[in-house]
Amino acid sequence: MAKKRPQTKAKRPQLDDAEVPVVGAREPCPCGSGRRYKACHGRTAAQATTALVQRPFEGLPGECDWVALRELVPAATVGLTLRDGLPEGVPSVTLATVLPMAWPALRRDDGSVLLGLQNGTASGDISRDLADTLARALTADPGTPVQGRRAPADGPRLQDLLAPEGAFEPEVHSGFEFWVPDPENATPDVSASLERANAAAIPTVRLQGVDAAYWCETPDKNHLRWVMPHDEERLLDALARLHAAGRSSLGEGTRLVGSFRAHGLTVPVWDLPSEITAQDIEKPAAEFAERLAEALATDAPLTHDERRARGGLTNRQVTLS
Repeated sequence: MAKKRPQTKAKRPQLDDAEVPVVGAREPCPCGSGRRYKACHGRTAAQATTALVQRPFEGLPGECDWVALRELVPAATVGLTLRDGLPEGVPSVTLATVLPMAWPALRRDDGSVLLGLQNGTASGDISRDLADTLARALTADPGTPVQGRRAPADGPRLQDLLAPEGAFEPEVHSGFEFWVPDPENATPDVSASLERANAAAIPTVRLQGVDAAYWCETPDKNHLRWVMPHDEERLLDALARLHAAGRSSLGEGTRLVGSFRAHGLTVPVWDLPSEITAQDIEKPAAEFAERLAEALATDAPLTHDERRARGGLTNRQVTLS
């Protein structure tokens, strides 16, 4: 009998990473490796999608206020300006801290768009997720909410969709009536969601004399939470210098108690007596901003007392994101 020739398989052409299309996780990878997509290029795609972006709002006007509205402020809205202008049939685009039933976005009956900031993110880049939601909201049918999804890894970010110039001026609200033009005629689900949200909202005021500082009222004491754009290490050094010198308070009865870390920025927090209002703290906050600017400009090594103060501030730092 004649010997059978060993059969050889023709090699499939290998594709460049950028040319590999997306397929089902259990299907063969189109690159020709012979492995399933999820164990080959699908793994790379998943990692690219979930990689954490430390400062997702960097480069946007009002980065500090974006962080505040995402993490600290219950009810606020901001008008957004699109880089390419408003599409036909969309009279306005408004960013909102949160929407009814935690919808990621809502296209109202009049065609206007509300984009929710405080909702779950499917990837490691909030900016990309929000941009994907906004793009879909602009073409959604009027009167419908937009559901969340994982944005494509190569999709646009907010920095690509929003105009880079212009002010970012949040309007803080005492409740969530901005959800609906006519609360009296809202659906039962929306009315119930509105009632629950209003009951949980903490009274909050944005200071006018300094950027991204928010006073809030709680049952036991009030607080000032101030999102700052400075490099974290340099800012902690400056705060430590002021704290060690007894110059970190905002007046009698106030105390710098620590800070939050959120989306790559640092948020110092002060405890305030319950009788101190937002208006009362405007002048002390402006004066503190001047002291902080001086401390930030100092390059001298920290003293023993300043290092100890810095250690205390670092130990009382809480990461929100």
